[in-house]
Amino acid sequence: MELKRTSLAGMLLALAIPSINAQDRMPPIPADKMTPAQKKAVQDYKDLRKADLTGPPWTVLLRVPDLLAPSLELRLHNLNNSALSPKLTELAILIAARHWTNNFEWNAHSTLAINGGLSPAIIAAVADGRRPTGMVEDEEIIYDFCTELLHNQSVSDPTYARAAAKFGEAGVVEAASLEGYYTYLSMVMNTARSPLAAGVKPALASFPK
Repeated sequence: MELKRTSLAGMLLALAIPSINAQDRMPPIPADKMTPAQKKAVQDYKDLRKADLTGPPWTVLLRVPDLLAPSLELRLHNLNNSALSPKLTELAILIAARHWTNNFEWNAHSTLAINGGLSPAIIAAVADGRRPTGMVEDEEIIYDFCTELLHNQSVSDPTYARAAAKFGEAGVVEAASLEGYYTYLSMVMNTARSPLAAGVKPALASFPK
């Protein structure tokens, strides 16, 4: 009987663990609980972005205050001074978000991608993990470059040459940097289990293991 009770307890614990793990591991830090360094980082964020710090990934990065402003500066560069067009920048971001199944970044950037001129059909294909059909040349080059870099951890000579011919070395660095930056943010938020806003359904399902 003791063995049965132990087994039952183990089963109940196993059933409970997923719901515990599904919780936000790193929720926003209340202002009265912040360290002086965190308060300074929040103010630096507001000064740079002209907006309050309200959600992930910034609320997660605040655990390491020195990361906050440099990380935001990269985002502001991508938003305002990218060597790639907004359409291609957003496509590269969605490819990284899909690779890491990060619904927070996907939810934010799928709308920006449409606003930037990316076809909803292309966005849907990336969400499904399919190679989109009907891409124009610049979209196809970015798709091939970013997916190859993420899956192979490198880029072949033909893929590199095509990207460099179309976008120049600055565009190649930009595309690689976007995959690295949004991999960084996705990994941080996946670790923290940062949730979507209340009522927002995740668009991405995890890939089969």
